[in-house]
Amino acid sequence: MSGDPSQYTSTDLVQRVASFIKARFAAESSGHDWHHIRRVWQLAREIARREGANQEVVELGALVHDIADWKFHDGDDTVGPREAGRLLADEGASPGVIEQVVAIVASISYKGAGVKTEMASLEGKCVQDADRLDAIGAIGIARCFAYGGHTNRLMYDPDVPPVLHATAAAYKAAKGSSLNHFYEKLFLLKERMNTATGKELAEERHRYMEEFVDRFLEEWGAGAKFG
Repeated sequence: MSGDPSQYTSTDLVQRVASFIKARFAAESSGHDWHHIRRVWQLAREIARREGANQEVVELGALVHDIADWKFHDGDDTVGPREAGRLLADEGASPGVIEQVVAIVASISYKGAGVKTEMASLEGKCVQDADRLDAIGAIGIARCFAYGGHTNRLMYDPDVPPVLHATAAAYKAAKGSSLNHFYEKLFLLKERMNTATGKELAEERHRYMEEFVDRFLEEWGAGAKFG
């Protein structure tokens, strides 16, 4: 699919926001680009349809969920909600819609194995599940290593074990390898899906990641043996 916002039958507000986000993130290269946002948008729409959530709030939440991710703002997780609210106000969203979407942006991010990031609304749960689905499976694997390269992380270091971070501060400060990220976050997401639809869609993607990591470690070990 081309990713053209006009292909979706959404409200005018959603279309305007989608066009803005597409232009802003077209050249992003860390795995948090327009195509990631588009996939989350598509997944969130489908989850919302199945779960009976407010479609417009879900679509807007999906479109702005990464508008200013804390990973690119020195760990500041207040920038995203603020930027989302400003954009929606500029595009004429009602105060009630802005409040709901900003709450989604404020709570969506994973912040460590020991940190709860629960969504208060069904709409937020749909968007969070969609975002987490795009973090696992084949695309999730590719995005993990793309982000690792973007931040100069090692692909794998067998001498540095994964850490199940107990606090958001510890998670944000972590500099482990890309492979460690599977144990520190990606393998944990299947059990943290909020909706029945999210749980169903996560199963196959989770299995694919497990198979990939098993094969990765097998080949890594063979390289050590014969290198």
